[in-house]
Amino acid sequence: MKVAVAGGTGMVGNHVVAKLRDTGHQPVILARSHGVDLTTGVGLGEKLAGCDALIDVANIVTMRRKTAVNFFSRTTSNLIEAARLNKIQHMVTLSIVGSDEVDFGYYFGKRTQESLLRSAGIPWTLLRATQFFEFPEPLLNNRSPVIMMPRMLCRPVAAQDVAEQLVRLVTRTPSGRARDLSGPEQLDMVDMARRIARAQGRHRLVVPVSLPGEVGRAMSGGGLLPHGDYAQGQRTFSDYLGTLGRPVTTDR
Repeated sequence: MKVAVAGGTGMVGNHVVAKLRDTGHQPVILARSHGVDLTTGVGLGEKLAGCDALIDVANIVTMRRKTAVNFFSRTTSNLIEAARLNKIQHMVTLSIVGSDEVDFGYYFGKRTQESLLRSAGIPWTLLRATQFFEFPEPLLNNRSPVIMMPRMLCRPVAAQDVAEQLVRLVTRTPSGRARDLSGPEQLDMVDMARRIARAQGRHRLVVPVSLPGEVGRAMSGGGLLPHGDYAQGQRTFSDYLGTLGRPVTTDR
């Protein structure tokens, strides 16, 4: 299959592209560095021409509702329109477990994305995954010796496990909402951050912070945990830490 990957240069996208190649498929990367602007649609139609399917893992890092909704509205609408014009047979989109339950700014963007996908009029599959093992790292990259880390109860999953599941789904019949995907163990985000810092040789004091109101209570109380029947990744957080056993060169 020839499979387009929106956000194919990102953390999950890199794994998706590698897995597609390893399994004999031809990935087509949709990203600015490859001549495509997902927010405007420039270059998108040309890249999608001849593709059989599309995996959407495009992302933006923001906590602001307006920014997230604007990004996912534009990119998803552009992808759907181009997919329709190019007769894409299957569109697989990655979302987040709990995004419909926790009123966090970024999650409103994911809700918009999911809504657009459901009404797209093309064959689709939606995969919700829990937070990635890498989730605390952007905050740890701050040079400050004191890091404020939100209290979050989760079942974090390996980005590689997510990518492999997306590739499996795109080669199957479109199924609408797929089973959620989580990691094999329940962890606290503050503890994860501390363990990552130790594994990387960073000297950081990680201070727990509760987000205000209902959002904070939902995040620390299980609102981001999967419910019912869900799939489980095989890689553990300890496996991930084992890949980080080196000092971070930006810490001096």
